[in-house]
Amino acid sequence: MADNTITVVGNLTRDPELRFTTGGRGVASFGIAVGRRYQVNGEWQEQTSYFNITAWGTLGENAAATLTKGSRVIVTGRLEQREYTNRDGDKRTAIEIVADELGPSLRWAAAAEADAPVVAEASPSPSTQATKSRSEARTSISTTFT
Repeated sequence: MADNTITVVGNLTRDPELRFTTGGRGVASFGIAVGRRYQVNGEWQEQTSYFNITAWGTLGENAAATLTKGSRVIVTGRLEQREYTNRDGDKRTAIEIVADELGPSLRWAAAAEADAPVVAEASPSPSTQATKSRSEARTSISTTFT
């Protein structure tokens, strides 16, 4: 059985758009640009690939609260193909990455601590709240590019 896992590192092309399903589950959508440099006959070539990312639940809510256009991120997830009909009635196919994990890339950035509201995962324990308040927010990493 084949494993459908992909990891990409790139920069956000737009701010995450957070929506909620009718059941109240959050879903964030955003795009990333992944650049690649390589040499052909001693001459440098550049190629950029663009991917649409979907992050569900608390992962999506946290992404929308902390990421902005231009942020460099690492995304691990799975490829998903879906079909839709455009406004002209033509059938189209889209391939997107459904994120399982997201994080900042620190390759060309310095990490600094900052307080940010973070949504906690719901726990089977009835005493655990599904959302942390601002006063209970944990420390997150913000990046400063140098």
